[in-house]
Amino acid sequence: MRILITDGLSREGLELLGQHQNIEVDVRKKTDRKELKKIINNYDAVIIRSATKIDSEIIEGLDDNFKLIGRAGIGVDNVDVQAASKKGIVVMNTPSANAITTAEHTIALLFSLARNTPQAYGSMKEKKWERSNFQGKELYGKVIGIVGMGNIGRLVAERAVGLKMKVLAHDPYISKDTKLDIPVELVEMDEIFKKCDIITVHTPLTPSTKDLISKGSIRLMKDGVMIINCARGGIVNEEDILEGIKQGKIGGAAFDVFESEPPDFKSSIFNESDKVIFTPHLGASTREAQTKVGIAMAEQIIEYANNGVVTNAVNMPSMSQEVLSKIQPFLELSEKLGNFMGQICKSGVKEIIVEYSGIVSEMNVAPLTVSALKGYLSPIMSAPVTYVNAPLIAEERGIKLREAKITSEGNFSSLVTLIVKSETGEFAISGSIFGTKQPRFTKLNEHIIDVIPDGNVLIVENDDKPGVVGLLGNALGKKNINIGRLYLSRKNGPTKNESALAFISVDSPVSEETLEYIANLSEVKSIEQVIF
Repeated sequence: MRILITDGLSREGLELLGQHQNIEVDVRKKTDRKELKKIINNYDAVIIRSATKIDSEIIEGLDDNFKLIGRAGIGVDNVDVQAASKKGIVVMNTPSANAITTAEHTIALLFSLARNTPQAYGSMKEKKWERSNFQGKELYGKVIGIVGMGNIGRLVAERAVGLKMKVLAHDPYISKDTKLDIPVELVEMDEIFKKCDIITVHTPLTPSTKDLISKGSIRLMKDGVMIINCARGGIVNEEDILEGIKQGKIGGAAFDVFESEPPDFKSSIFNESDKVIFTPHLGASTREAQTKVGIAMAEQIIEYANNGVVTNAVNMPSMSQEVLSKIQPFLELSEKLGNFMGQICKSGVKEIIVEYSGIVSEMNVAPLTVSALKGYLSPIMSAPVTYVNAPLIAEERGIKLREAKITSEGNFSSLVTLIVKSETGEFAISGSIFGTKQPRFTKLNEHIIDVIPDGNVLIVENDDKPGVVGLLGNALGKKNINIGRLYLSRKNGPTKNESALAFISVDSPVSEETLEYIANLSEVKSIEQVIF
């Protein structure tokens, strides 16, 4: 097996790979895009870090013998996973190797903020003794709010407890009656804003978390609050933070990540306040983490090369290629069903049930069940969710997972139904495969639908009366948003004149401002945006 390594790998990882005669390694650091496209088909696999981007264009040009993309680290933002899946290429990562390092960096920034360490250091470098200018804050007894209780969030919570801080956490996907193994109080988001002295975010960047901390939420916060972002740029609005500091609302902020990287250093956030500190995306940058990442990736590659076993794949379960080819369309369908529910069910989930009927019920459905769970968890986790870690994440969050097989086919030769039981009720979405490969959603709760789960989809609940469809089209048109597909569904007959659902596929993501504009129309009861 010939492996190209473009961004380097730890010495320990390279040594492990070198011990196996059936593995040939070619290390080419700083391989540019043009060269990568030229040489990549000379190999069976590639190992990358964050510097190399494997997009759809590169993947589409790969030969049929290309087998694997290994991302040494957590994030797979620089890999087009969907394109790789369609080509049958395995995408692996090392999901837990650098979680501790990122959590520790969060705590490091917390101490730096509280004690003005970077500012004091800069003053001393200028041969100044300005002791009175850098009075800090004691962390003992302070209330820290953690947004997102995934792997990193929990590690931060553990360390905050060790500092004798009171820990409040918000994670809408963890039921409030879930028993955590650390003394953390689960609260609503508003309580985080109103009660906490420090707020740190550990969530993915999604439409719902974009600008999570911005003008509106800052107004709710305690005076002197400190903000930390070691998760993803864009979750915390940098300019709004600066304005909050100028107004005396925010006591300080620390950024390790930025909306664009490297950031624009001419931005006012870098030049107009000494109460903001920065690091250049150092969350996972320790010698120990790099060693762990290298070893973990090497071990996974060796297992795959020697035994054909897939470990920590983000896009497919461990199984033979023959079995995989049969269930691949249903893997995609079940993951999209889960992904849809993960974006619209935002309260504490207690149980997820996956039901199978028809021909699909005769298959090995265990990977499909995990695929649905993976799809559900992916929108709400900061680190990638895989077939390996999805069940563990669900268990940690107190989510029960159950599958059921129904013998009757109903109206479809195969049907997959995902039922989510949460604190606010029960929600169900069903889907099938049209033709040989195309997933379709066929039912949402009581609504019969025919929806292609692709791109950006708006789900609008509206009054079932004349003129509403035109009103929605006009509202989107005013915002220069083009409609690609439209499907309408009513729960009851036309004489009931109650409510209907509109599924609107649009060509680009819809801003929060536009969503709010549509939501405020008198004929609209609710609107959600789902991005596949």
